[in-house]
Amino acid sequence: MNFRRIFLVKCLLLWFPNVKGADTRKIYMAVNGSAFLNIMTTETVHEATWSRNDQRLLQIKNKKIKYYTDSKGCRCYVLSNGTLQILNVVKEDSGTYTVLVYHEDGKLKAEEKTALIVQEPVPQPIIYAECINKTTAVKCEVKQATKNQTFMVEVVYDKIKKSNLTKVEFTTTHSGRFRCTVKNEVSEKTTEKQVKCSGQLDFYLIISIAGGAILFVSFVILLIFCIRKKKTERLEDDAAGQSESDSGLPDEERTMQIRKVETEMAVRELPRPPANPTPRQVRVQQRPLPQPQGQQQAVPPWPRPRTQPRTPNQPRERP
Repeated sequence: MNFRRIFLVKCLLLWFPNVKGADTRKIYMAVNGSAFLNIMTTETVHEATWSRNDQRLLQIKNKKIKYYTDSKGCRCYVLSNGTLQILNVVKEDSGTYTVLVYHEDGKLKAEEKTALIVQEPVPQPIIYAECINKTTAVKCEVKQATKNQTFMVEVVYDKIKKSNLTKVEFTTTHSGRFRCTVKNEVSEKTTEKQVKCSGQLDFYLIISIAGGAILFVSFVILLIFCIRKKKTERLEDDAAGQSESDSGLPDEERTMQIRKVETEMAVRELPRPPANPTPRQVRVQQRPLPQPQGQQQAVPPWPRPRTQPRTPNQPRERP
């Protein structure tokens, strides 16, 4: 075993007992904004030194600030709690900022790293959509992009999302509203466009038409059923009323109605006379039918058949 390495590690642990690891965190800022880089591992600061990309910027000790670079060119300022403030940031301010915090006895207390990323606001996207052979060609792009600008282009339609780093271009059979969004970590802009191609039926429109047809057919069937049911109930009520009225008639009137019905049925059942009836059949047909007592109604006689007159025999001439 290498006892020298073990001894060196133990000495470092004894010399820096409270040093905390430096985990890099990211902060995104828009151009011309103000960035605040605070210290996360401690609340009170006796001495702290800020540097960018291993180049010292300033130091605060006993609430006194010492600049290692031009303060106007740095556009930076440190607060009493050790927070570093950068005014009107530009893309050149991007980098890794490191702060070293010390105890009053000069021992290192904490070390933190912060990655500052300055981005420009995204430009307004432009969306193109046209109908080609019953399909919709959609294209979303950004023309005013600056050099080395990073952003995300995203197109949303019918809850379907398509995205790309620079531009989105595709063809679909759907029509409707298309929304193009361009965004990065500090800004976001959106453009929408409504497209309706002829020859395409929207899915929701088809569902609405089918649902309306089903409701109409159901309404017609229900209407017919109600009408027939009401008609049946009316016929049953009429039959019940007729039976009640017949039961309330006196015996004489009921007998007369029965005889009347029998007479009408007998008249209907009589055989029709032949085309050339005999004189006896003519006399029988001319007899009146017996009528019920109380109401004597005359039954019209059958029409008398016409007899063709016989032509007289011509006298024969003697030869």
